Amino acid sequence: MTTAGKRTERSVEELRRSGWRGRLVVLGPAFVAAVAYVDPGNFATNFAAGAQYGYLLLWVIIVANLMAMLIQSLSAKLGLATGKNLPETCRERMPRTGNFLMWVQAELVAIATDLAEVVGGAIALNLLFGIPLFTGGLITGVIAFALLALQGRGHRPFERAIVALLAVILVGLVSTLFRVDVDPAAALAGLVPQFEGTDSLLLATGILGATVMPHVIYLHSALTQHRMTAQSPADRRFLLRTGRLDIVLGMGVAGLVNLSMLVIAAALFAGTAVPDTDTLSGIYAGLTVQLDQVAAIAFAVALLASGFASSGVGTYAGQVIMAGFLRRRIPLLARRLLTLIPALVVLGLGVDPTQALVLSQVVLSFGIPFALAPLVWFTAQRAIMGTLVNHRVTTVVAAVVTALVVALNAVLIVQTLAG
Repeated sequence: MTTAGKRTERSVEELRRSGWRGRLVVLGPAFVAAVAYVDPGNFATNFAAGAQYGYLLLWVIIVANLMAMLIQSLSAKLGLATGKNLPETCRERMPRTGNFLMWVQAELVAIATDLAEVVGGAIALNLLFGIPLFTGGLITGVIAFALLALQGRGHRPFERAIVALLAVILVGLVSTLFRVDVDPAAALAGLVPQFEGTDSLLLATGILGATVMPHVIYLHSALTQHRMTAQSPADRRFLLRTGRLDIVLGMGVAGLVNLSMLVIAAALFAGTAVPDTDTLSGIYAGLTVQLDQVAAIAFAVALLASGFASSGVGTYAGQVIMAGFLRRRIPLLARRLLTLIPALVVLGLGVDPTQALVLSQVVLSFGIPFALAPLVWFTAQRAIMGTLVNHRVTTVVAAVVTALVVALNAVLIVQTLAG
């Protein structure tokens, strides 16, 4: 065993024996993944749901969050069990042509992801400072590049920066949540699964269908694969339990943020004549009218943090995708430009930013089955996972969730393309 291997073994064992302090050291990957669940697309969808139907669809956000926890736990476990991320496992287990096609669709997913994040950051900068959208897109891209540069110092600085931005999003929205008059009875009623006509069903489909982001499924397995190496069954159990805690906390924060968005919109916009609450700029204006400028600024700052953080995470995922499927790496600046240029072209052409967000979600929807199906299959194989193979019940539930998400995204695609 190498000296490096001995250091890793002692480190894991030491952390395992140090109780909660050891667990805190291992936390982090799920908080990076959680950023994908509070990206600018979620801002628009959740506020629109609350504005149109009040608290009716609160239960949808909770179900979506539980689905996210399950899927991200499978991705994290794959990296922990195999020492390989999902794209690398696909390259090993799939024919060359199939692997190449997987890479092509995954790259399109990465580009669509960055489009949504850059547009969201640009809108936030425009709302806060009046910066033109194209210039705001450039600024968002530069900030994301700076975040990725932190990786050169190890995983911790990058994770801390992302967690700090996630905290800004959380504080910005929760602080407003405490200022609005929530109807407790209506909120409790919103926890019971129900719909009000076809339109509410379609909106619920949009929330559920857009919950799972394919790029972060690829990424989460990479965040755990080399983080620490388990040298014993006890080490492996420790890392698995701590990873589950990480996911519960990270996805829990994302769920709280999403719930806050819907509740704020339900309390302030439902049943009112406030216009354009299905757009980010309309939400900003509506918060100013219904509450005050402070609430609007808090929303815009949270949106800005979301754009910065999710753009950085999306570009990181792009690196993982190319390195995993093709075993190729390109300079970080080139990687940043590859995904940034399409977003800048869209902004430069003057395309409606909200429409650009919608179209990016359609592209992401196409990529979901290509990430989910291999993940469920691989984690159900003992030859791949060893002792961390899925329990049969876990595999069945994951397969059902996969089928549901794919079906919902198919409906979402048809709905969007049909106008």
